[in-house]
Amino acid sequence: MSGRNIDTEVVVIGAGPGGYAAAFHAAQLGLRTVLVNAEERPGGVCLRRGCIPSKALLHVAKLVNEAREARAWGIQFQEPKIDVSSLRAWKDAVVDRLSGGIAELAGRHGVEYLTARARFRDSGTLDLEWPEASGADRPSSIAFAHAIVATGSSPAMPAVFRVDDPRVMDSTAALELQDVPPRLLVVGGGYIGLEMGTVYAALGSRVTVVELTGGLLPGCDRDLVRPLEKRLAKTFDAVWLETKVDGLESGKDGVTAFLSGGKAPASMVFDRVLVAVGRVPNSTGFGLENTRAVVGDRGFVEVDAQRRTADERIFAVGDVAGEPMLAHKASREAKIAAEVIAGQPSEFDSVAIPAVVFTDPEIAWCGLTETQAKAQGLEVEVARFPWAASGRALTLDRPEGMTKLLVEPGTERVLGVGVVGSGAGELIAEGVLAIEMAAVARDVADSIHPHPTLSETLMEAAEVALGHSTHVFRQKR
Repeated sequence: MSGRNIDTEVVVIGAGPGGYAAAFHAAQLGLRTVLVNAEERPGGVCLRRGCIPSKALLHVAKLVNEAREARAWGIQFQEPKIDVSSLRAWKDAVVDRLSGGIAELAGRHGVEYLTARARFRDSGTLDLEWPEASGADRPSSIAFAHAIVATGSSPAMPAVFRVDDPRVMDSTAALELQDVPPRLLVVGGGYIGLEMGTVYAALGSRVTVVELTGGLLPGCDRDLVRPLEKRLAKTFDAVWLETKVDGLESGKDGVTAFLSGGKAPASMVFDRVLVAVGRVPNSTGFGLENTRAVVGDRGFVEVDAQRRTADERIFAVGDVAGEPMLAHKASREAKIAAEVIAGQPSEFDSVAIPAVVFTDPEIAWCGLTETQAKAQGLEVEVARFPWAASGRALTLDRPEGMTKLLVEPGTERVLGVGVVGSGAGELIAEGVLAIEMAAVARDVADSIHPHPTLSETLMEAAEVALGHSTHVFRQKR
């Protein structure tokens, strides 16, 4: 190591959606920027071990399922032959293409990309630890005016599941798709577990889901979850609610899971187990204790509306800076941090952060949910439009969906939007825009939507709120 030092205006730690967005925007604002990442390729968890590979596999799952369902439409295909190695290679190629694009953009923006582990020496200096084979002329430290921490999160693995057996997987290992296990246990009925369960079930696994609470996707409105629950009851081998996994035991014939509560048997044997019980922020190991930044009890770095920590020179964005742990929230926070460093009056004031569960059917929501409204004692009016009344949904043979709006009584301002159905994730952005622009139900209802499309269901839900839906009859009061 040469001992060469770097002096920069902005250093960003972590190259996920928060990190590279922060670095690129800082460079666009004219700030000299360095991006430090422990991995050779940028992209972070979302691109390399989360959002992108999982959505690639979910696309395959949807194709397989639609081919099977086509029998009802008079079209028959042979059962698919799954070439796991080719599928894995295609998924990896998608990831590599996007990661390579980000690396190219870093160069175009003039952002210096360093493959090293960074650790705060103090509030103005980072020490760098390099891989063994990283070559000569490596800087040993970075002096900075401002730093943005974008170190992301990791899959949670409670001690009870830490079995020294590769057949017990977290979400990262599950995405590697080593094989298609005949019997798969998914621990956790949140979005990660259900998405991965959907993939493996389509590829041929008999999937069992165990969820500790009384319903899948805890926190999501029950009317949005019901259509998914009905479909998964046919897709999965079993779904055990109010059930706890007390422990796992490795054996020659598989991994035994010991269960309690609910109606599940006391023990079951599986070929693989996916533990999907949440994620934890990556806030340790970076020397934050050597700065004035504060890490809370849950491991999140505490930030203000400008994403500045208690140390005025250090900012934090993305998963490490608090929930919701979503890539698009990280990217928005990243731009705010860069703008604040550049002297602009920017702060995180988003009202609607969309959430999407990419199961089949998809579930998406933004703004106030009905569950939150009840918990907070807020009076809202709920308007629902069933997709059974949507011509486009019927042509897709997916009438189980539903679109709903939460509106403020009196003003009819749109407070929340929820969608369950095929392609819900592509529809929710209109709800985000409506809420951010303080639109009222009439604004949405009077905006002409193309026919026949699923986007019409947002217009029709707004018409339901106004009491004059074209395709849903409501008795006059």
